[in-house]
Amino acid sequence: MMEKLGLLAGVGHLPAACARAARALGYEVHAIALLPDCDPELKEAASVYREISIGSIASILAYLQQEGIGKVTMIGKVTKELLFTGQIQPDEMLRGMLMQLPNQNDDTIMMMFVGALMKVGVTPLDQTALIRPLMPSAGVLTSREPSDAERADMEYGLQMAREIGRLDVGQTSVVKNRAVMALEAIEGTDACIRRGGQLAGGGAVVAKAAKPQQDSRFDVPAVGLDTIESLVAAKASALVIEAGKTLFIDKERAVALAEANGITIAAM
Repeated sequence: MMEKLGLLAGVGHLPAACARAARALGYEVHAIALLPDCDPELKEAASVYREISIGSIASILAYLQQEGIGKVTMIGKVTKELLFTGQIQPDEMLRGMLMQLPNQNDDTIMMMFVGALMKVGVTPLDQTALIRPLMPSAGVLTSREPSDAERADMEYGLQMAREIGRLDVGQTSVVKNRAVMALEAIEGTDACIRRGGQLAGGGAVVAKAAKPQQDSRFDVPAVGLDTIESLVAAKASALVIEAGKTLFIDKERAVALAEANGITIAAM
């Protein structure tokens, strides 16, 4: 009998990529779409597909128990502003859990989920175990190498991105001539790139890094086609990611788009 794996899916292309990878490893993948705008490709990528709102914690836990699913992986974006804007109605269980938290940081909320899962005997798997192949090792991914100035900005940008990560604020920085144009907070990577790129007036360098205290069970930094589209819109010249720690989704298409727009991409 195949081992069942629960895939708690947020938005973006990552959950579908993860579902395919897990099935290739022999898992029966039960995908639970937590939000209405999950990737439509997830349905065919998974073995079993369900939609249960992230607000209905009790229903999610009940489904996992009823199906005898002992392992889950949490993947894709679930942004906490959904809780603040009232787009998601938390059930009684989630309301009770949120009230007990010392703060509403991303890591605090995710650890609360991990605790709830473990309490009912479900083990959260390291996200990266299934998707390690999607993490580029050090090197330049495009044919154009970064210039010396871009390389200096890449190093500085990664340093800044790690620093805001240490504070659990965001994972992305936009820099130009070793000056910070924008740092990511709740608006997300793409909005941060567009804002910073506009302020830089073109030629900005975008850096994405893992938090120094990154818990690899959730919120692993990821870039993809959307990221490159934002760089193009912002007239940015370069993207740097942290080698071996950042997921690159849709890499072939993303690199082709970067090449077409003279953007250099490096993993450092």
